[in-house]
Amino acid sequence: MNVDYQEGNVKTLEFPENIRTRPGMYIGKLGDGSSPDDGIYILVKEVLDNSIDEYMMGNGKRIDIAIENNCISVRDYGRGIPLGSVLDVASKLHTGAKFDTKAFKKSVGLNGVGIKAVNALSSEFSVRSFRDGRTKSAVFKKGRLTEDLPETATDQPNGTLTVFIPDDTLFVGYCFVPEFIEKLLKNYTFLNAGLTLVFNGESYRSDNGLLDLLDNNMSAPGLYPPIHLKGDDIEIAICHGRQYGEEYYSFANGQYTPQGGTHQQAFREAYVKTIREFYRKDYDASDIRASIISAINIKIEEPMFESQTKIKLGSKEMSPGGDLTVTKFVGDFVKRELDNYLHRHSDVAEIILQKIIEAEKERKELVGIRKLSKERAKKVSLLNKKLRDCRIHYTDKHADAERSTLFITEGDSASGSITKSRNVNLQAVFSLRGKPLNTFGMTKRVVYENEEFNLLQAALNIEEDMDDLRYNKVVIATDADVDGMHIRLLLITFFLQFFPDLIRKGHLHILQTPLFRVRTKKETRYCYSNEEKEKTLAKMGASTEITRFKGLGEISPNEFTAFIGDNIRLDPVLLNKNDLVQELLTFYMGKNTPDRQHFIIDNLRVEEDIVEELA
Repeated sequence: MNVDYQEGNVKTLEFPENIRTRPGMYIGKLGDGSSPDDGIYILVKEVLDNSIDEYMMGNGKRIDIAIENNCISVRDYGRGIPLGSVLDVASKLHTGAKFDTKAFKKSVGLNGVGIKAVNALSSEFSVRSFRDGRTKSAVFKKGRLTEDLPETATDQPNGTLTVFIPDDTLFVGYCFVPEFIEKLLKNYTFLNAGLTLVFNGESYRSDNGLLDLLDNNMSAPGLYPPIHLKGDDIEIAICHGRQYGEEYYSFANGQYTPQGGTHQQAFREAYVKTIREFYRKDYDASDIRASIISAINIKIEEPMFESQTKIKLGSKEMSPGGDLTVTKFVGDFVKRELDNYLHRHSDVAEIILQKIIEAEKERKELVGIRKLSKERAKKVSLLNKKLRDCRIHYTDKHADAERSTLFITEGDSASGSITKSRNVNLQAVFSLRGKPLNTFGMTKRVVYENEEFNLLQAALNIEEDMDDLRYNKVVIATDADVDGMHIRLLLITFFLQFFPDLIRKGHLHILQTPLFRVRTKKETRYCYSNEEKEKTLAKMGASTEITRFKGLGEISPNEFTAFIGDNIRLDPVLLNKNDLVQELLTFYMGKNTPDRQHFIIDNLRVEEDIVEELA
């Protein structure tokens, strides 16, 4: 097929069209706010990064953040943007002081893009600089200048105020999840001891750096007091718990890198090498790192990240053109400081050794079970009978890889409806057979011996490493009734027990499906609660037909398209420091006790619509 290709086909996009046309190049996915890596949080982070860089350069000890009606304001007390550059900094790509390492050394933002992307992708955006008794501001709409206000006198302290509203024509149906903002702010404080962040009136501050980060993320006490190692341009905290898997929090120049990178890989390798040399035994790497929880932050000049969203560090050298690599810098530090620590703290060294021996014993016990489980998976034809797979996966190098989703459904009717209405490129379906086993208090061998869990683990591809997870979003899709809620809790218990990283890293969600269909001859609306139903009835008036859905199987494939498409409603499953996981699981999923019986009786309630139906 010949396509006409002339001078008229060649286009040059200027600001803001270049960003609005290809937003993914600048902020990753757009999203609706249901995931911590959705675009609206990247916008917040881009503004905050500038304020954090001011603090790192020794300017301003407080940053005020507020979100109200999706309007975000960030006020720092740094040096303030030079007044003559306010307009350029907000609207000219690749413009900023961070190209000058004298003004900003070991900064996060180096490309002069971030704040411009926020401007272009906001329905309203304003920036105001306060500097030496003078102030200057500019106002934009969707990246286009609407007001260029003159300089005036001010009695306000130096700093910058940025206010913006994400464009809802791009971020369709978005809303902020406060917990995601809080986690972002806490990470900033852990990496910048002495900095105070005030979010909607609540203050966040850390005096112990990465030690506070580990304490905030550990839902149970560690096996020993965390190891805290600090040096020039590097800080590391290490501990072990009783959870399965490995847990890392890595940062570069204060930037959280959830996908790791060269610094995290260097630490993992250096830790294994140091432990082997200290104990003078060639332990398996997986046994050495079993149940580890660790955090690392390094500071390098002109860091290179693998995307504008800065979620993975790609730098190989500590400075451009330098001889010192990240691997050697981290490796030498860990070898020297961790080895010294273990020699000085023999009690901690003994606990770590016993943990390695336990992990080695369990791994060897599971070898035979794994072989049987792999044979069982082949016999039941995993891909053909349990999993309706999609074409694009989280591990693929594809622009849509982060949109890959696995729906875990209950029964054939529900899985059939979702399968027929799904996006076959990005959405997969795994069908459960009956209620899953309550795994509370069990060892990991149940994952291999129980057919449902064995197949689910294989479908997710997380047996060996969470890095191989095949779907970015794992969505529990069960009926909106008591049985559906029970299955949901059993699955969450399973993931908490054996794959807590799936929850910690924001992969696990709950699908919200409508309880009611309200329609007239001209219009159909779906309602997710009694309150929403009543409001809809008030708007639609008389002659309405109301259908109460009792299960996913009652929703037709055509209707499901609306619920799992662009307007999908997902509730993220969050895990916070204050969630006492073992206590919660013991109470709700452990042996039946009088306390739990009394709790159930005291909290029984009957939905109003059920009472109406029975009447």
